[in-house]
Amino acid sequence: MTLVSGFIGFGKSANRYHLPYVNLRENIKVKTIFDLTINEDLAASYRAKGVNFTTNIEELLNDDEIELVTICTPAHTHYDLAKQAILAGKSVIVEKPFCDTVEHAKELFALGKEKGVLVQPYQNRRFDGDYLAVKQVIEQGFLGDINEVETHIDYYRPGSFTAPAVKENGSFYGLGIHTMDRMIALFGRPDTVAYDIRNNEVAGAVDNYFDVDLHYGNTLKVKVKTNHVVASVYPRFIVHGSNGSFIKYGEDQQENDLKAGVMPDAAGFGEDSVMYYGIAKYRNSNGDWIEKQIKTPLGDYGRYYDAVYATLKNGAEPLISEEEALTNIQILEAGFYAPSPSVYKLN
Repeated sequence: MTLVSGFIGFGKSANRYHLPYVNLRENIKVKTIFDLTINEDLAASYRAKGVNFTTNIEELLNDDEIELVTICTPAHTHYDLAKQAILAGKSVIVEKPFCDTVEHAKELFALGKEKGVLVQPYQNRRFDGDYLAVKQVIEQGFLGDINEVETHIDYYRPGSFTAPAVKENGSFYGLGIHTMDRMIALFGRPDTVAYDIRNNEVAGAVDNYFDVDLHYGNTLKVKVKTNHVVASVYPRFIVHGSNGSFIKYGEDQQENDLKAGVMPDAAGFGEDSVMYYGIAKYRNSNGDWIEKQIKTPLGDYGRYYDAVYATLKNGAEPLISEEEALTNIQILEAGFYAPSPSVYKLN
C-alpha cells in the first residue's frame, strides 16, 4: 500500500532532513509540495519524478488522495498550518518544535482524534547514531542502574544569537527539544526540571545557552546542555550507572554527509568513525573491570517515516506518544517563562 504525502515548505528542513529519506521509500509517494515561492533549481529533479509544486495551499489541502502532510516551515507557523491540515482530514508530521504552547499542542491532538488522523512531531534525532549507541548500552544493562546522564550539543558560534528574546528562535526551543525528547523517550516524564537558560554574550538577547536538569526522584538526574561558545570538543553523552560508565564523543554523521551532497543511498552514508566509537567501562559478572569500544549503530532519519507508515497503514502504535510530545512542550514553555535559574515541578 502506498502512502501519498504532501509537503508544506520547501526550504532547508524539507530538502535536508526529510525528502532525501522519503525519496528512497517505495511505499511513500510525494505528490505535491507547497511553498510561497518555489526554488526552481531545487524543484527540477522532483518535477522530473512527477512531483507537483504549487503556491496555492488549498490545492494541496483539497486533494483527497493526499493522506499525510509534513510541515517544514518556521516554528511560529506550525500550529496554524497543522490545524489547517488536520481540519482538511490529513495526518500531519510537524517539524520541531511541534508547537509554541501546551494549550496549542493539546488542541491539535484533540482535533486529530476528532478527525481520525495521526498527529506527530518530527523527532528524527531519535535516529541519530550517537543516541542509538547510548540507548543500546542502557538497554543491554551492563552499566547497572543508571543514575546520571549528561548530553550535549555544543558549537563555537560567537555573536550568532543577538536578536531579541523570542522563544521559538532560541537554542532551547531549537536544540533542547531534541536532547530532551530523547531522554524522555528513554526514561519517561521527569518529576522536576531545573533551568538555566540565557544568552552568555548579550544581555536580553535570544538564548544561546541552556543547562537543564531533568530529575527522576532521587535516583536519576539527566542534564541536557547547549552552549554556542564552546571551542573544545566535549562528549556528546556521558552515562553513569551503578556498575559502570559510558562516554561517547562525536556527532551523528548524517547531517555532515547531507551538507556535502552525499545522499542516504550512498555507500558509507552516516557511518561513524572508529575513533568516535563510545567507550564503556564496567564490571563483568566476575567482578573484573572491562573497558571496550561500542560500535556506533547506523543512524537513519528515514526510520521515522517507516514508523509513521507502520502506524497509518499497519495500525502500529505511534512512535511519539501524545504524553511524550506534551511533556516536551510543557518543559520548553515553562523554561522560557520561568526566571533563570529556577526549578519547575511537573504536574
